[in-house]
Amino acid sequence: MRILHTSDWHIGRQFHNVSLLEDQRVVLEQIVKAAQEEKVDVVIVAGDIYDRAIPPADAVTLVDHVFNRIINDLGIPLIVIAGNHDGPQRLGFASRQLAKAQLHIAGPLTAEPQTVVLEDKHGEVVFYPIPYADPATVRDVFNDAEIRTHNQAMTKIIEAIPKHKKQRSVAIGHCFLAGGLDCDSERPLSVGGVDQVSPKHFSGFNYTAMGHLHRQQKQGAETIRYSGSPLKYSFSEALHKKSITIVDMDAEGECEIKHLALKARRDMRTISGAMDDIIRDSKDDLNSDDYLMISLDDTHAILDPMGKLRAVYPNVLHLERPGLMSAKPQQLAHRDLMKKGELSMFKDFYKQTIDEEVTDEQEKILSELLDNIHADREV
Repeated sequence: MRILHTSDWHIGRQFHNVSLLEDQRVVLEQIVKAAQEEKVDVVIVAGDIYDRAIPPADAVTLVDHVFNRIINDLGIPLIVIAGNHDGPQRLGFASRQLAKAQLHIAGPLTAEPQTVVLEDKHGEVVFYPIPYADPATVRDVFNDAEIRTHNQAMTKIIEAIPKHKKQRSVAIGHCFLAGGLDCDSERPLSVGGVDQVSPKHFSGFNYTAMGHLHRQQKQGAETIRYSGSPLKYSFSEALHKKSITIVDMDAEGECEIKHLALKARRDMRTISGAMDDIIRDSKDDLNSDDYLMISLDDTHAILDPMGKLRAVYPNVLHLERPGLMSAKPQQLAHRDLMKKGELSMFKDFYKQTIDEEVTDEQEKILSELLDNIHADREV
């Protein structure tokens, strides 16, 4: 059986107040195309289909379009679970009826394990979709007051799944496996490490399709995998290589795994250097419309630095000034030293604004004003 594993679409997400819907549309079309060209038998989306519990209408429209392409146009079954960003009840609406059309949605957690059984030429493969559920939810569903951590919660969920020695099986989950590499764009499930789940829970399955962590990675075994998000959702992901995971399972349940790269409409990356150097180098940058975080090394004041940068890089989303911060005195014990720093900064600012140097007379007036200000502070 050939499986396409993806997760963490976060449809409807905004980044620095910029909608990523068109960027998401581009990579989702690549996923649909891969499902067709790779002739997969099933597509798995391991949670966080949407970015929030009540997604905007255009996000729902896009997901509906993609689901229709996979199920109706390509005739491929689709298995989806709720992640911690999704509203499980809303996502799971009409799931029993939709299952008849090969759209299998695991919204809210249930005490009775949900199953999806598919067949290939070697026989049945059982899929166990496990939607995200925090310890409080698992405590309530299983009526077990002892559950306090995510690991205890997963222990309870896995114990409810029957053990199959001969039947091939796939688990689908959305959690933080211990040892996983996270990034800034993932919403913490809890604090203090109690959100981490042992990968050993999934050792009995032939393959485990995980969601939540946005970096493509394995945990505990070759067959326990995060597909990662299809797009970069923070600058901490700038070096990530985004992909989908293709799994070929043979008659014995052995899996051969490969990754298919996804190409974003705009990359997300960081640039650092001095203002003049960055503007000069932009002329040779073939990807000047990428989403950028720029870190300026300049130690002097610059008038409207964001405006200057966006003139050559229109999608600068975040600007940092570590050079300016490091140039400020950390501890000033003497008033004259403070005044000198302020005077120097004002002269730089004046030069940037007026394009003229401060005259001796102007500097004398400014120095007297600073003296008066500091005298007032000391009263």
